[in-house]
Amino acid sequence: MSAIQADYLVVGAGAAGMAFVDALIDHADVKVVLVDRRYAPGGHWLDAYPFVRLHQASAFYGVASTVLGTGRVQTTGPERGLHERATAAEVTAYYQHVLQRMTASGKVAFHPSCEYVGENRFASLLSGKRYEVSGSCRVVDASYLSPDVPAHTAPPFEVADDARVIPVNDLVRVTDAPSQFVIVGSGKTATDACVWLLGNGVDPDTICWVRPRDPWMLNRAVVQPDPAVFLGMVADTMTSAADATSPDDLFLRLEAAGVMLRIDRSVTPTMAKTPTIAQWEIDLLRSIGNVVRLGHVRRVEQGRLALTEGDVTVARDALVVHCAASGLKYPPLIPVWGPDAITLQPVRSGFPCFGAAVIGYVEATRDDDAEKNRVCPPSCLPDTPTSFARMQVLGNRAAQAFTAEPDIREWANQTTLNPARIPAEKAGDPDVAAALDRYRKHAVAGFARLAEFAATA
Repeated sequence: MSAIQADYLVVGAGAAGMAFVDALIDHADVKVVLVDRRYAPGGHWLDAYPFVRLHQASAFYGVASTVLGTGRVQTTGPERGLHERATAAEVTAYYQHVLQRMTASGKVAFHPSCEYVGENRFASLLSGKRYEVSGSCRVVDASYLSPDVPAHTAPPFEVADDARVIPVNDLVRVTDAPSQFVIVGSGKTATDACVWLLGNGVDPDTICWVRPRDPWMLNRAVVQPDPAVFLGMVADTMTSAADATSPDDLFLRLEAAGVMLRIDRSVTPTMAKTPTIAQWEIDLLRSIGNVVRLGHVRRVEQGRLALTEGDVTVARDALVVHCAASGLKYPPLIPVWGPDAITLQPVRSGFPCFGAAVIGYVEATRDDDAEKNRVCPPSCLPDTPTSFARMQVLGNRAAQAFTAEPDIREWANQTTLNPARIPAEKAGDPDVAAALDRYRKHAVAGFARLAEFAATA
């Protein structure tokens, strides 16, 4: 077994791990060993379906030291006027560039294709060679919320021998033009698959969409790297929350304010993971009329789907596309700084890259774990309208805690990962001031009502 001297052993080189390490090494003179089961940095982006893009503006994603993309506003296409969104290839190339910067600093050693086995040890999946990092190092778990992806997750239903089922990644390899596509899933992956098929000329009448739950989604137009736009959305959220009578009523008010979107206006969604989506995508998705709402798929056979609430007939040559992996994870919230590891979790509402970077900065600039946990209490990820309210409450408490620290507030206002930052050139903007005034007017009542909703979670 080879011995390695280091201050930190970071398990996972995905978005959270990379953001943490980047902020840590920029503010502390430390040695970091970074390990990942995959062959390169980038986490699930290395296994993503080829046509995926970031669902948010590129500037909100990545690491604090290096902006992803050019920061340009799109001037053509259906998202004209909105900030660019990186492709999977651009994201993975970006992380490779960031890793080169990290290793060139002399502070980071990257060990790809390696698995952490506990007790400060990891092993190569290729050679079997085993390593042990010095006992004084801190373990950082950057995999606590790692998503599952269809490419490496078996369908959560039985598949008969004569049925045709593929993961969403394989859609780009289809060459036989089946008479029907069956999309299984309710989330962002399923919506991306439908949009991609429709964008490639597939007749919407040949698509059957199995949607166990209808989703609420954030309007991408109001989640932009412009403080007047983003803070205006936050103000609309607080105004809606202050007047809402229930979690469902909150989302209906957010829809009326242009913050939330849903595909079918006749159905009240029960899912609120809230990825961003554009109106042009919603318009395309509404062209699919064959939507199956009979619960989850239990079994796929040739010409038939068995669901928890009934069976449906499909074409005998139907191609079933598996989009049903668990993207977001919901393990228990635990202190970020624990006795055995630093466990990366959100420390505000959404924007996990920024949260991981905040944790890295706090780790670099503070000594006492109790103080670190006070400054960065964990928040949750949303799944339902009720848990969305809980995320807002916990995320606000965390943001209030770390922005109360002058150095953290100053650092956070310098990185584009922070959606709430106000660049110096925008400090006197009247639209920004108006959004802040609206937020302040409704924040106390809004968060109080959200806390009432969250208490029912």
